[in-house]
Order: sequence, then structure tokens, then C-alpha cells
Amino acid sequence: MHTHRAAPSLCGGWASHRRSGLTLIECAIVCAVVGVLSAVVWPMLRTPGMRMARLDAVQALMRLQAAQEQHRALHGLYAADLQPLTGVADRSPQGLYRLSLAGTGPDAYRASAVAQGSQARDTDCATLTLDVHLGFAQEGPSPSCWNR
Repeated sequence: MHTHRAAPSLCGGWASHRRSGLTLIECAIVCAVVGVLSAVVWPMLRTPGMRMARLDAVQALMRLQAAQEQHRALHGLYAADLQPLTGVADRSPQGLYRLSLAGTGPDAYRASAVAQGSQARDTDCATLTLDVHLGFAQEGPSPSCWNR
């Protein structure tokens, strides 16, 4: 009786059957590598999107500032709330920020844009502020939040 033995493989072992597909361990390793890569890459991809979304707040605050200057020219003082301001709503144009206004005197005010929804994860710049006194503006919390 003649038995047929498999030929040695190039790796030094005996090749018996050629397998196809991945083993469970190989799948687990691939999943682990993908998980680590996504954990590193995801924040880098998300940050530019949040930076771009801040433009929604910047535009809304700039529109509010222009409306305040128009109100001051007509009435001699800044508005204490959003109601009398023409073209200003309580939300930014894309709805990513809620606007508020606090009068700090007849010649000063503080406008705020607070991030809403997924934009609120932009923790460094979740609230953009504009402090104005006699027409001079101070942007907060930092110039980088204003994309400058």
C-alpha cells in the first residue's frame, strides 16, 4: 500500500491543506488595529469640521454687532436684548449656536454664541463671546475660536 505524503512547504513545515479566509485571531488583530487607528485619526478629522462650524457663530455675532451699531446710531444706546435688533435671531444661521445678549450699560454689551447639539463637543470654543464698549470689541474666549 502506498501512502502519499505532502511535500514540505517553503517555511519548513509540511503543507497539508491550503486554507482560505482568516482565523478568528487574525480577525481580532485586524479589528484591534482598525480601532487604534480610528481612535487616533478621528479627532484629527473632527477638529477641522468644528473649526469650520465656528464660522456660523462668528457670522451671527458679526451680524449682531452691526445691528447693535445701527440701533445705537438711531437711539443713542445699545439694545439690552435681541428683540429690537433688525435681522438678528436667537439662533445662528445654520442653527449650530444659540445667541444671547446682555446689556452691561448704555454704552456696552456682551453677546454670546453657545454651541448646540454636536457642535457642543467643541469644548475649547463651546461659547464665543463679543464684549463691546463704546464700539470697541473684545472677542473671546480666544482669537483661535474666531479662526484667527
